[in-house]
Amino acid sequence: MGSAVKRTTSLPADLAEEIDEIAKNEGRSVSSIVQDALRLARSKRLKNEFSEIQGFWSKKAREAGVLTQKDLDRLIGK
Repeated sequence: MGSAVKRTTSLPADLAEEIDEIAKNEGRSVSSIVQDALRLARSKRLKNEFSEIQGFWSKKAREAGVLTQKDLDRLIGK
């Protein structure tokens, strides 16, 4: 990891209690729990974005009559 940047944040009481409990049960710091949660959220967001982009281009390909690799090769002149 590069240099760490400290942040101050507020949590509702129930989430604060839960994160403290998770950290205690797993023998980890609250900071590492938050880092993992943010990485998981980022991963989920990127997967959703990828799916949306893939869906968009799949639709465009179908509209252009590209259903197989052979169709794609024909379209790009291979």
